[in-house]
Order: sequence, then structure tokens, then C-alpha cells
Amino acid sequence: MKVNDMEVKRVSEKVIHGLCTRTDNATEMTPNKGKIPALWQRFDESVPVDYKGGERVYGVYFDYETDHTGEFTVLAGFDGKTLPADVSLQEVIIPAAKYLVFTHKGEMPQIAIDAWTEVWNYFSEGHSEYERLYSMDFEYYPSAGEIAVHIAIK
Repeated sequence: MKVNDMEVKRVSEKVIHGLCTRTDNATEMTPNKGKIPALWQRFDESVPVDYKGGERVYGVYFDYETDHTGEFTVLAGFDGKTLPADVSLQEVIIPAAKYLVFTHKGEMPQIAIDAWTEVWNYFSEGHSEYERLYSMDFEYYPSAGEIAVHIAIK
């Protein structure tokens, strides 16, 4: 089902392994204070992803303290079956659920910024058709220049 440039999708369960950090949006919006860019840099430097073999990268957001104002945990990870032996990765299971998906194409990191700006604007308008759950959300990167942000909804 299409909703403007968003789409509601039912997603099957996914197992993702990666590196985590705890943060909040206020920290991420403060110049030179955000933890997420450093997390992705550590992930990119320490986890070999077999893109040609079909492995894909995910950013998973979970363990929300409250809503968009509270702390949350971010995992930079991938869906690979072969895990590197020299890196301690955490496992997160993305549950099968209904998600509102915001897709953007272009250059990183701008497409991630644009996608999340669209998410925040949509849910802050006060008359959005869907209610955000703040359970587990995720970014899926189907290719180098594309992001699909999945927001769990009721």
C-alpha cells in the first residue's frame, strides 16, 4: 500500500549482527557530539560485508527510553551468516511486523539525513495516519546510494 512517497510493508523476521552504541537525538544533532557516525566508521573498518554475495547492511534502532526525545540504542550491522572471529558483535532480531517505509536515493550521508527528516516531520505533524510504536525501527541499505527507513507502526 502506498502512502504519498511512503509505503506500508509487512516485514519478516531478520537476524542482524553488529556494533552498538546508546545515544539520543539531542546528542546526534549537536555538531561533533554524535555517536552514530563513529559507530558506522568502526563497523565499516571491522566487519567485512560480502555485498556481491548478497549480504546487506542495516542500522537498527531499539530499546527506546520513551519517544523521539529519549535515549535509544543503535546497532550498525549486517545480515551475513559468517561473522568475523576477531570482532565481538551483538545480535538483534528485527521482529516480523508492520512498518511504514521511507525510501530515498542519492549520496550518503545526505539520503539518511533526508529520510529521517521526513520521518520526524511525518510523525510530528499531529495528524499522521499511522501511530509510531517506538519498539524497533531500522534502516536497510539495498545499494550504496539507497536507504529504506522502516518505522514500526500499529
